[in-house]
Amino acid sequence: MKKILLCCCLISTQAIAQQSDKATRKAMELLESSMTAMRSYQYPEAIRYLQEAVRVKPGFPDAYGQMGLTYLAMKQYTDAEQAFRKLGELDSTGLKSVSPSYARAMAGNGKFTEALRLLNQYVRTAKNISPRTSQLKKDMEFAVTTKPVPFQPKNLGESINTPDPEYFPSPTIDGKTLVFTRRVGGRNEDFFIAGRDSLQWTAAQDMGEPVNTAFNEGAQNISQDGEMLVYTGCDFPTGRGSCDIYFSTRSAGGGWTQPKNIGPAINTEAWESQPCLSPDKQTLYFVRATPDAGSDIFYSTRNAQGQWTLAERLGTHINTKGRETTPYLHADGQTLFFASDGHPGFGGLDLFYCRKQADGSWGAPINLGYPINTIEEDGSLTVAANGITAYFASDRTDSRGALDIYSFELYPEARPLPTLYIRGYVFDAKTQERLPAALDLIDLSNRQTVATIRSNSNGDYLVPLPTGKDYAFNVNRKGYLFYSDNFSLTSSQDGQPFEKNIPLTPIEANATLVLRNIFFPSNQFVLEPASATELDKLVDFLKENASLQVEISGHTDNVGSDAANLQLSQNRAASVVSYLTQHGIAANRVKAKGYGETRPLDSNDTESGRAQNRRTELKIISLQ
Repeated sequence: MKKILLCCCLISTQAIAQQSDKATRKAMELLESSMTAMRSYQYPEAIRYLQEAVRVKPGFPDAYGQMGLTYLAMKQYTDAEQAFRKLGELDSTGLKSVSPSYARAMAGNGKFTEALRLLNQYVRTAKNISPRTSQLKKDMEFAVTTKPVPFQPKNLGESINTPDPEYFPSPTIDGKTLVFTRRVGGRNEDFFIAGRDSLQWTAAQDMGEPVNTAFNEGAQNISQDGEMLVYTGCDFPTGRGSCDIYFSTRSAGGGWTQPKNIGPAINTEAWESQPCLSPDKQTLYFVRATPDAGSDIFYSTRNAQGQWTLAERLGTHINTKGRETTPYLHADGQTLFFASDGHPGFGGLDLFYCRKQADGSWGAPINLGYPINTIEEDGSLTVAANGITAYFASDRTDSRGALDIYSFELYPEARPLPTLYIRGYVFDAKTQERLPAALDLIDLSNRQTVATIRSNSNGDYLVPLPTGKDYAFNVNRKGYLFYSDNFSLTSSQDGQPFEKNIPLTPIEANATLVLRNIFFPSNQFVLEPASATELDKLVDFLKENASLQVEISGHTDNVGSDAANLQLSQNRAASVVSYLTQHGIAANRVKAKGYGETRPLDSNDTESGRAQNRRTELKIISLQ
């Protein structure tokens, strides 16, 4: 009986061994199939093979290790972590060789401290440390010093996004237009444009010819006023290199003009791409491939003749030996966003911002933080004029099938200045004829020109107005008195845009100009420092029109006695004349006259009316 039982047991053990060998062979075949699928980037198929392998042979460590690597390639970090963890339970020695990948999976889930701890353990015993692992460790050392920032992205929905990839979102200052690139059918890149009503984006439309062609157009930026489109064209017949920068402007009929190569000052035999216009369209930022670095951000400005100057690199505190890409200058003209892998970050390209300093230079770049930045490639961020709504492209789990465009609320510390705008047209005050003109916005605190805008041939203009400052606003055209206005936005963080059609008065006898940026303390006649911007403008005007003789007049409201107001207005006019003569204007060309409260422009019954009546004016006495 015992012999029979022993024989049965022997047969059973042999059967199990044969079955186990068969399962092992099958699992190995499935593992090999998964690796073949992975080499051809068929990741879901590779995962199916591996899931079958561990079903056939439970506890198969090699399958779990390969599963972790495959999920990592798919950026499914939680699944990758679980697979690597299972590998460690089955084979701690096998886990060691994939520790950097395991750490990367942890980092993908924001577990930077755990990832750094694992990497430190690995480098203490590993014989050879790859550059990739060294960089990952460096990234984690930076990451553990940071705190997560608020980030709740929202898909812009089916009006914008389709199964095709959408990317490079670009909004106008009024928030009513969004232009983006779509890779139609996964092949040809074209531009699409969407409008916005009070609630949502309308269905995006193909921009059509002449902007869209059979060639690839991409990486575009629409100017803040919506009147100019700059973009990248690759392998165009008119190109100077592999990819060049092109531009198109809105035509009178509302369409777009035939695109043109922006020219040799910007385009070279190298790769140029990802252009961005400053709010006044006088500076162009773009990316160029460089032999000493992967790519750098360059810029070019327009000269007085409207021609682009030879492009220069931004400073070394922005450009590094790594890659700098996707520059975007906000409507405030003072906050620059860009991507880089040369500054400390979380891995790959990270998004940064820097702010313009008082001397016009750019400050130190600041990493936008996790989870806006991840261990992957992050870039192409734009921000609406309100400084709050940011746009970017991503292939998140709720995408329509590829890259989709998302928005999110940018956290306060990284926000640009909320930016309003003034728009309208310039015209001749006598004939009502529309006039092209130059418009300058000047920061009264430091006398820096914030924007120089040229209205179009029909006189239409749009000037951005970053909040938080006080501005002088001048409009200039040869043969006319300049126009003077003032915007006090030091306390305004929101509000409505301004609409103003601007009359320019021809230079002729008795023509008058209200100088709205000459300031005095209450009941005093000593010029405030902020007046220097307008006074210097007046000096230049009188030098350019050297034959003019003018009267500078002072005016007050009705607060106080008639006699006191008359004397105050005379003294204020005399202070302005004194400044002019001290700056090279002959004394016989300017005279001071005080009118007190006798010539009001508005009612003295309201504070706003009294403010209008307290003013300094210029009047042309003679053209000889």
